[in-house]
Formats: sequence, C-alpha cells, structure tokens
Amino acid sequence: MNITIHQSYLPQDDPEAALAFYRDALGFEVRSDVGYEGLRWIVVGPPGQPDTAIVLTPPAVDPGITDEERRVITEMMAKGTYAGVNLATDDLDGLFAKLQAGDIEVVQEPTDQPYGVRDCAFRDPAGNMVRVQQR
Repeated sequence: MNITIHQSYLPQDDPEAALAFYRDALGFEVRSDVGYEGLRWIVVGPPGQPDTAIVLTPPAVDPGITDEERRVITEMMAKGTYAGVNLATDDLDGLFAKLQAGDIEVVQEPTDQPYGVRDCAFRDPAGNMVRVQQR
C-alpha cells in the first residue's frame, strides 16, 4: 500500500492576502479557486508537484462547529496558534531574504536547531505558522 499526503488544509480569512503570500511570495501555483456563498477555497501547491497541495479554506465553516468553537478558532487564528505547515527548500537563506523584503511577519530568522535542521519561520496573513527548513 502506498499512501501519500495529497492535500492539507489551512484557514484563510482574506483570500487576496492568502494569494499574495502563497502564490506571489512563495511561488506556489493556484490549482483552483472556488467561491460559494461569498467564501473562497483556494488550492495552491508547489510547481512540479501536482499531487501535493494546500487548501486555503475559510475558517470554521463546518456546519458541526458551534458558535463558541468559532469564537475560539477566531481567537487562536489572531494569535497565530491555530494552524501551521512545514515546508522545505534548497535555498533557505535566499527564500528568507525574499520573504523578509516583503511585508511578511518574521517569527524566526534562519537558525541551526539542536535537533539537526536549519529553519526559519513566518506567519501567513491569517496567522498560520509557516516553518521552512533547509533541504
């Protein structure tokens, strides 16, 4: 049996800001952009990896979520503690310089971690933690 990661979900509360980050800053392809009842689901992914994607989804749209849960999700997103993704690149310092030159919140500059990786961290426009490690 061969199992792969096909899609991962991250909340976004501003589709245009999400596109500016994932498409324009990170260079991801937009695979689909679907609107429904004033909300948008945007699927992005790295070029050359058509089977790997991130779905940028409106937060807390599941009909099973209570109003209290929606409030908590909104608060956690505002603090940047709700969701995140780990990415990898062959040029961490180059990517860091490119992102730092833009209007992107830097959480951690490139650092050699004690557990054996070199990485940096940013927040996307919705507050999601985006960690990038040197491949």
